[in-house]
Amino acid sequence: MVDKHDKELIQRFRENRNYAFNLIVRKYQERLYWHIRKMVISHDDADDVLQNTFIKAYQGLDRFREDASLFTWLYRIATNESLTFLKKHRSRFLLPIGDYQQQLERTLESEPDFDGEELQWRLQKAIIRLPEKQRLVFNMKYFDEMKYEDMSAILGTSVGALKASYHHALKKIEQYLTED
Repeated sequence: MVDKHDKELIQRFRENRNYAFNLIVRKYQERLYWHIRKMVISHDDADDVLQNTFIKAYQGLDRFREDASLFTWLYRIATNESLTFLKKHRSRFLLPIGDYQQQLERTLESEPDFDGEELQWRLQKAIIRLPEKQRLVFNMKYFDEMKYEDMSAILGTSVGALKASYHHALKKIEQYLTED
């Protein structure tokens, strides 16, 4: 269900598109940026994907049915845009998944915003090594503290499947972190 503030934003959008959309962007851009960034790793790529997300949202907001929250709808667009970006990026360079994960690790190491302790580095590298869907589910649950029901609405996947993905992701991360 759409919260009261979002309902007002949607109504304003129908009356004054640009002003209301600016408010929507201000409200959600940081959360969406970090969701995207955890998937694509690079700041520049995350900015590009975020921009594409907001372009698609702007184009589709007239058709938004309000049967989900505005954030869920935006999150779904951001997720789809992130996955599309990763698929295009991987296929453009004709990289097998293992090589692509190594490229993401190199990107992580070169990003100035990722300057953590050794354990944080190892955790980030472990997350990068997950299959994309597991990485997405892990990030949404672990970092964003999202409920499985909300994740289900965003990803169009059953709660049971999401719980299984999260469990498998945890096991893989644990295995990686305990390796010498």
